[in-house]
Amino acid sequence: MIEPTFLLLASALALAAPLLFAALGELVHERAGVVNIGIEGLMLIGALAGMVGCHLTQSPLLGLGAACFASALAGGLFGVWVVWLDASQIVAGAALNILAVGVTGVAYRAIFGVTGAALAVPTFEPVTLGPEAANLALLAPLRQNVLVYVALALVPVVWLVLFRTRLGLRLRAVGEAPDAAASIGIPVARMRWGAIVIGSTLAGIGGAYLSLAYSNTFAEGMSSGRGFIALAIVVFGRWHPVGVLAGALLFGGATALQFDLQARDIAVSYHLMLMLPYVLTLIVLVVAGGGSGAPAALGQPRGTRDDSG
Repeated sequence: MIEPTFLLLASALALAAPLLFAALGELVHERAGVVNIGIEGLMLIGALAGMVGCHLTQSPLLGLGAACFASALAGGLFGVWVVWLDASQIVAGAALNILAVGVTGVAYRAIFGVTGAALAVPTFEPVTLGPEAANLALLAPLRQNVLVYVALALVPVVWLVLFRTRLGLRLRAVGEAPDAAASIGIPVARMRWGAIVIGSTLAGIGGAYLSLAYSNTFAEGMSSGRGFIALAIVVFGRWHPVGVLAGALLFGGATALQFDLQARDIAVSYHLMLMLPYVLTLIVLVVAGGGSGAPAALGQPRGTRDDSG
């Protein structure tokens, strides 16, 4: 009983990592007052760019760099729409998702000329603990690839920046009261655009994790709704990095449990088990959706037309 528990925990951590990257990215967005439902699309862009970059260079690290660049570029475009052109954040995010689905599918087929066969690329390998520890179930949760550790390390980093630095204070001010922030000289538009680019980069890393660490290829639509789950995780976590970590682990655990139940051949419909993480998403949104903690100006225009912003 103990061994399966540690193996389930190891699987939960691996499945939580891409959600954690994406949710931390959305947290940065929303703390600046921007709702980006295009996280799903950014993950897809990161997944394809990471896979293509790795295929061309045979280096997962360079592939990760390509994913960061592509997702930051897409996020910057989204930022132009919603910050300087005052487009609806929801409409722009939906457009980003639709654009990402189409562009990644067409680009994958154009580059590799395949529609079904998987093209394998090098991946980030799990950390080795030595031959004597390879079969110890107790250490299974520690046998993760480096991106899992990066995702976990980002939680205190994001907390520190948001709540213990001047930059974080200015960012939160932009998300709470953009007009007041502008009145004391904070460049609201630039702050929001910068937060969007940083958050989009994190979401792209979450997508690259899927193609460079979780699997070793790209498949159309491989984000499979994880971007929307990341949105729910931010709400569940009350817009705080530690809460986001708890939410990512919860959803990662639910997905791991789903796979575990399938492996045990439990007499439950396969489709019902596939629904488990998404049903949990709906429950979280219903229970936690009306809770406090959201930035006061979340989803609102930047509220100022100053030339400096």
